Amino acid sequence: MGNKVNKETTQNRWLLTGKKAVITGGSKGIGAAVVEEFIALGAEVLAVARKEADLQSLQKQFPERLQVLAADVSTSEGRTVLVEKIEATWGALDILVNNVGTNIRKPATAYTAEEFDFVMNTNLRSAFELSRRLHPLLQQSEQGNVINVTSVAGLTHVRTGAIYGMTKAALVQLTRNLAAEWAQDGIRVNAVAPWYISTPLAQTVLQNETYYNEVISRTPMKVVGKPEDVASAIAYFCMPAAAYITGQTLAVDGGFTINGFHPA
Repeated sequence: MGNKVNKETTQNRWLLTGKKAVITGGSKGIGAAVVEEFIALGAEVLAVARKEADLQSLQKQFPERLQVLAADVSTSEGRTVLVEKIEATWGALDILVNNVGTNIRKPATAYTAEEFDFVMNTNLRSAFELSRRLHPLLQQSEQGNVINVTSVAGLTHVRTGAIYGMTKAALVQLTRNLAAEWAQDGIRVNAVAPWYISTPLAQTVLQNETYYNEVISRTPMKVVGKPEDVASAIAYFCMPAAAYITGQTLAVDGGFTINGFHPA
């Protein structure tokens, strides 16, 4: 009997049974993979994205434990709609995954003020404001988790544009600051930093064979990552098994950030 109980306790440390999770940018790519991973691990999920059609397609796959909301969280209005939806539906929250992101690839001197605001509001301000506004619900959980999806472009130079890199580096520091501030509130804050992952956003450049070969040449594992590779890392951070981990950024990058000079 004792062994059985112990085994069950161990298994529960690697599950998200009963957890209530919100995933922004949840209709495709990494976000959709996180939705699938969380549901498989026992969580109830609310996926948020701008396009209703993409969300409805996802919901058909998981009709029982997935809710969807069409909202633009880069705007104050969109964030308010999301917070009100969470309060009305659950009145509680265990996990917030700040995954929504965008990019405009240009030389630093070529950006307009409107493009700067668009990337900043989508990638950074959405995460900062949602984390703050949902803090009371995460605190009530006593096992709250915030996961910020940053990028290796926030850890080192990557040819993706200065503004994108700025937002992703800021997310790394936001992760550290909130982790220290909110530990006393029972909230852990961590981040994942993917390299090129096979998502719709990345495919806009990976479909260029020359560029793709350059990416592979800088990746020790010689493959582009899959969305589920990132989703599993995010899920781990939210599990009871990771209860003593906070303020960390995990590169999911096939070795890119540690490559240095490694001649063939």
